[in-house]
Amino acid sequence: MKRPGVWKMLMAAMCVALLSGLQAQDLPRQVSIILLGATGDLARKYLWQGLFHLYLEEVGKGHHFRFHGTALTSTEQGQEVIAKVLESLSCPGDMASGHCAELKAQFQQLSEYRRLKTPEDYLALSKDIEAQVEHEGLRETGRIFYLSVPPFAYVDIARNINSSCRPGPGAWLRVVLEKPFGHDLHSAQQLATELGSFFQEEEMYRVDHYLGKQVVAQILPFRDQNRAALDGLWNRHHVERVEIVMKETLDAEGRTSFYEEYGVIRDVLQNHLTEVLTLVAMELPVNVSSPESVLQHKLQAFQALRSLQRHSAVLGQYQAYSGQVRRELQKPDSFHSLTPTFAGILVHIDNLRWEGVPFILMSGKALDERVSYVRILFKNQAFCVQSEKHWVAAQSRCLPRQIIFYIGHGELGSPAVLVSRNLFQPALPSASWKEVEGRPGLHLFGLPLSDYYAYSPVREQDAYSLLISHIFHCRKDSFVTTENLLASWVFWTPLLDSLAHEVPRFYPGGAENGQLLDFEFSGGHLSFSQPLPEQLVPGPDSAPLPSDFQVLRAKYRESPLISAWPEELIARLAGDIEAAAVRAVRRFGKFHLALSGGSSPVALFQQLATGHYSFPWAHTHLWLVDERCVPLWDPESNFQGLQTHLLQHVRVPHYNVHPMPVHRRQRLCAEEDQGAQAYAEEISALVTNGSFDLVLLGMGTDGHTASLFPQSPAGLDGEQLVVLTTSPSSPHRRMSLSLPLINRARKVAVLVMGRMKREIAMLVSRVGRDPKKWPISGVLPDSGQLVWYMDYDAFLG
Repeated sequence: MKRPGVWKMLMAAMCVALLSGLQAQDLPRQVSIILLGATGDLARKYLWQGLFHLYLEEVGKGHHFRFHGTALTSTEQGQEVIAKVLESLSCPGDMASGHCAELKAQFQQLSEYRRLKTPEDYLALSKDIEAQVEHEGLRETGRIFYLSVPPFAYVDIARNINSSCRPGPGAWLRVVLEKPFGHDLHSAQQLATELGSFFQEEEMYRVDHYLGKQVVAQILPFRDQNRAALDGLWNRHHVERVEIVMKETLDAEGRTSFYEEYGVIRDVLQNHLTEVLTLVAMELPVNVSSPESVLQHKLQAFQALRSLQRHSAVLGQYQAYSGQVRRELQKPDSFHSLTPTFAGILVHIDNLRWEGVPFILMSGKALDERVSYVRILFKNQAFCVQSEKHWVAAQSRCLPRQIIFYIGHGELGSPAVLVSRNLFQPALPSASWKEVEGRPGLHLFGLPLSDYYAYSPVREQDAYSLLISHIFHCRKDSFVTTENLLASWVFWTPLLDSLAHEVPRFYPGGAENGQLLDFEFSGGHLSFSQPLPEQLVPGPDSAPLPSDFQVLRAKYRESPLISAWPEELIARLAGDIEAAAVRAVRRFGKFHLALSGGSSPVALFQQLATGHYSFPWAHTHLWLVDERCVPLWDPESNFQGLQTHLLQHVRVPHYNVHPMPVHRRQRLCAEEDQGAQAYAEEISALVTNGSFDLVLLGMGTDGHTASLFPQSPAGLDGEQLVVLTTSPSSPHRRMSLSLPLINRARKVAVLVMGRMKREIAMLVSRVGRDPKKWPISGVLPDSGQLVWYMDYDAFLG
């Protein structure tokens, strides 16, 4: 049964609610911006100016603003600092001074300082915002919290914002975070998890200020607007290399506390230069205006990056840096820092577009100039028959062809986009970009400025002003998402770990550096072009440096010893193996090389694969010294390591590659399958007298070699050439060449690397021949040569 009275009351209530909602929609909108750390250096230099620019952009567009500067300092002291900052704000050059003064006064009226420290302070701030919004008849649209504070404070601040200072229903929250975002993958994951417990992903904006630089922000639009010209050029067939560079003339003075923790790779390369790398390398979305598409394509670019190795980097340190650290951090006179202030990194991208194209990332302090740029150098596939004097100026196909995103500073002095005139005339938005005026005599990257189509911004804008505007307008593609952040740390952390104890090359700074930091690459390897000059070697009271040692030749267990720093040692061993191969092929027509597995030879395999193009691979037989009893495709397999780091990069005939038969009849190392006997028969059939030309061995911390262990005496003597053994570590079952077979070799090389090997190296140097206790002590070729290759960490500790 219907009740007309109740029905009318419900309808009236709904109409009132709807009317109230419509009235609320019509209310002027209020955005509150809370700047934490408002009295700090970054805020004073950039952030208040950026907030003022946002106000100038948005005033009169329907938004009301309130700016709350907060810090831990007292109210009186904070107000004094903020008043001076607000007084120093500037307007764009084309704004009338009277109008500027009026808007500046308005901004000052809308800005306040308050102390923000305790949970009660956050609650009070929230209540004051709500009261002010209600009093002025406004509707709160959202709140922006800009955290210009050290990362260790993020979690406590996040907790307080989440519990006491979120806006009400219908209003959005945006929390802005400054780098560093962690120190490595683990710390970045931990910080991301903690922040994720308080905020949604769409509420967080991680700032990398390089993404706000006008030229960097133009990379994707440039690629999009010039698709027709670039589609056929932006790939491995036409690009010779890409350089992404940030050079500084300042050193780390005053920042050594930060620098000691982070160094140049974490400070610049892991974030700024990597972000730029993804913008250059990523596949171009159909719609570059879609933040979701851009971020997804950036993530795909991260996932295609090839893992970095120790030889992917060269490191340097400003010569006065350790002294600065000692002074600023009260370190003893004997302290020597290993923190790099210069780094060059070689990056490769494993996809069809960029396969084989080197991307060079470089940054350093105390260099000869301040400049930042991205340079895409194209291959010169033209040949000009007439001599250079007849070439058409600026347009000859034989001139260098390049695109430069000139981020700032340097000889040009301003941001610019440069395209060689012999490539194409680019399209840029005419409202915001203009042609650069001629500068006779100015040369950039080997060409006069007149050889480029050159464009610069109509109005230069600082990075933070652009980013603050993008935060307000919810442009997420200008910021670092959690997923992309962790992908970057996945890429960089292994390299950082491998470089943790690396001694950097010392350089004097500025123009005096000369060619000292020049580096070159071959395959996947970077190395400095010049040896260190003597004047950079410290005095006798300083800690030993790589330059204090050359290759050390001595005796170890009555056999020749070669000792050097790892990179030089590997280069020497690779050269010796190639020389042995050339001699064997010249004398016998073939070269039989037996290789150990594990981690130690990986750098050797990579050196052989990328730096020895005269190696007679076509006449080389590759054998394994030992193998784990796992399928050959298993990551634990020694053969899989050999395949990954060597075989896929060189042309060895497949019938010359001899993996150990550990997987027969779908079983692993079953005695009755006679895999060891089968390998021994193969050796006897192909290797004359069973004498390998060269056997490469390692030495374990317990004195084992190959898979001959103290706890498993199999293979130490007797007639068997190949044996099954038992390892104390998993996987336990192994197959190995026997000691008698190893000792038939014409040459045995033992590679020993790393500080962990120091103790066993000292012990083995003193013991006699006792293979049951230390199998390595039984290695002594019957009629061949034994040579020890030991790095300084293993030899000197």
